[in-house]
Amino acid sequence: MTKAALFDLDGVIADTAAYHLQAWHKLVQDHFGLDAPADLLAQTKGLSRTDSLAAILSGLDLTVTDDEFTQLAAEKNALYQQLLANLNEDSILPGIADLLAALRKKGFRLALASASHNAPLILDKLGLSGTFDAIADPRKVAHGKPAPDIFLAAAKGVGCQPEDCIAFEDSAAGIAAIKAAGSCAVGVGQQAARQADIGFPDTAALDLDQILAQINRKKSAG
Repeated sequence: MTKAALFDLDGVIADTAAYHLQAWHKLVQDHFGLDAPADLLAQTKGLSRTDSLAAILSGLDLTVTDDEFTQLAAEKNALYQQLLANLNEDSILPGIADLLAALRKKGFRLALASASHNAPLILDKLGLSGTFDAIADPRKVAHGKPAPDIFLAAAKGVGCQPEDCIAFEDSAAGIAAIKAAGSCAVGVGQQAARQADIGFPDTAALDLDQILAQINRKKSAG
């Protein structure tokens, strides 16, 4: 029986992914005088801050010391937090508030499985601090997405086995992580939908009854 729902944050609950891209773009411009290509920044979707920075530096063929790397990561986070000042309850993506309420009504436990260290701050600004039963701490998992660690931690946080969870993601790395964890993957957006067990074009199209029916069909067939 499906007992819990696990959620990514950026691009699923709120469009904070755009703030990440703005912060990375400014960081690269300020320190290296370069414009980071959009396709390179797109590769950071779903990745941790350090993995994102490593990918950007590699893509631009840049080398920095360990201390410089740490400083750059901290500065990017500061830029990102400045942009988060714009967040409020109106920033919740379409359909998500209704989906969370519907899951609650059906008795699901809810957990956040995000690579963002700023998740508690973001949930507070969105007015969703009390909505989730558990928030997996990305600082306490060994590997970021596409490894399953954050989803395994989220499932454990709500006392459920991963196979008894459905998980919502908008990145290819996140979908790979969900599948590696053994949960049912719900993809949001074209990139994630192609690889998910069930996909939707955007959050407004998410349909809980359709998701649960698909899960039941798969279990009956399996």
